Amino acid sequence: MLRFGADGNHIIGGGSAGCVMANRLSADSDKAVCLIEAGPRDRNPFIHMPLGVGVIARTGWVNWNCETEVEPHLNNRRLYWPRGKTLGGSSSINAMVYIRGDRADYEGWGAAAGADWDWPRMRELFIALENNQAIHDEHHGNAGPLCVSNLGRVNPLTEDFVEAGVELHYPRNPDFNGVSQEGFGVYQVTQKDGQRFSTARAFLDPARSRKNLAIETNGLVERILFKDRRAIGVRVGGRDLLLRPGGEVILSAGAVNSPQILMLSGVGPASELRQHGIEIVLDAPEVGANLADHLDYTAVATTADREGFGVAPSFLPRAIRGAWSYFLHHEGELTSNASEGGAFLKSDAGRERPNLQFHFLPAILRDLGRKTAFGYGMTVHVCDLLPKSRGRIGLKIADPTAHPRIEGNYLSHPDDVGVLLNGAKLARKLLHAPALARHLREEVRPGPAVQTDEALIDDIRARAETIYHPVGTCRMGSDSASVVDPAARVRGIDGLRVVDASIMPSIVSGNTNAPTMAIAENVAQMMIRP
Repeated sequence: MLRFGADGNHIIGGGSAGCVMANRLSADSDKAVCLIEAGPRDRNPFIHMPLGVGVIARTGWVNWNCETEVEPHLNNRRLYWPRGKTLGGSSSINAMVYIRGDRADYEGWGAAAGADWDWPRMRELFIALENNQAIHDEHHGNAGPLCVSNLGRVNPLTEDFVEAGVELHYPRNPDFNGVSQEGFGVYQVTQKDGQRFSTARAFLDPARSRKNLAIETNGLVERILFKDRRAIGVRVGGRDLLLRPGGEVILSAGAVNSPQILMLSGVGPASELRQHGIEIVLDAPEVGANLADHLDYTAVATTADREGFGVAPSFLPRAIRGAWSYFLHHEGELTSNASEGGAFLKSDAGRERPNLQFHFLPAILRDLGRKTAFGYGMTVHVCDLLPKSRGRIGLKIADPTAHPRIEGNYLSHPDDVGVLLNGAKLARKLLHAPALARHLREEVRPGPAVQTDEALIDDIRARAETIYHPVGTCRMGSDSASVVDPAARVRGIDGLRVVDASIMPSIVSGNTNAPTMAIAENVAQMMIRP
């Protein structure tokens, strides 16, 4: 058996939360920290080149490549779930969009888990974490470890997408993380000098030289080790890494793998654990439950011009110039995050706040980028920000190398169908607004044949996909049924915390990467405070 550290911590998962935890906890030189990541180092060049996101989506190099079970309300399709499997986790493979969410999201967290999770505290954390390269005002930070910037180059089609929103009488919004979320604008991104700025770059790189921080890659955690309902270490590749008294295990494997590891370790719904022959350490029925995610629908059109990105012989000279500019100066088209523009809108006038998010790509998207789409075009994504449908994560088999059972249960709540229907109608309207219509050759999805609400709902069920924001599977709360308490400690277990998107009491109104970092920062400060 191997021992690491005195009064130290083992962190399972080197993703968006784990990198933050490793940095903050290892800042105390008297504490030893071991970060264990199942994937490799973040050396793949397509990680760091922003437009490389299109390549990463197609491969299993640094990607868990999960998929759901058949989804009964989506024509029994299995949905693709990419998850980062490298240092930086999903912050190393995502589209880099920097969104905090709406104030009301955190007011809900505060009601569920107390003042440490309410908007004033979370706003304080967001500002402290941020090093915004472009905006200097009271809503943003300029001295934190996380670089946030404007895109170095915005495609003309993206600018026309924003203009199309204005033509439909929606406000222009220069800052989705400022006074108001509502309106159309260009996203800020987690980049620095034209390159991706993942949590590995922001938080691990400055800490690598610390003698009290060990980083173990390609280390698949098989289970957490317990003695008398206290976490005492982890099993990695057949080795037992034991804590010394006073240490903690911090589970930061994400909304998919954190509940899986808990269940493999004997913490979860007793009936499911018995089914798989797993010794029960703690009957915790909500482990894996409360899964929430943003379901996404696309309207796609080909364009008559060549403003966007295209797979075509005519794009080759641009690609060569873009590559030259990127490799010499980290400038040009390869610094695009693909999902350049966006909007936050209400699905109907009676809403108090936006419940739809749009992402605009100046390109044709097929099968989430996994299939090549030839020619030039544009894609308008729309997702339901506040879904009522809930799914769960379970076990297929008691094997840490196997993917867990993912049941998104999308559109199981009837209200979600109406919301996404209204969003789909808006997406189509945007394609045909004057600013974009002048580029439009043909609407190919849903296409001219789809005209009625019934036909559009059928198309949603046939084509909707996740936009990769699963949360909530180890729910945090002040109530005794929650998996973790407001300090992220697993109820009924000593020396074990869960710190990642899985503990969100409810899903946020936007991309989940920035909130996940803020969760980790908050818990780290709780652990550091006397």
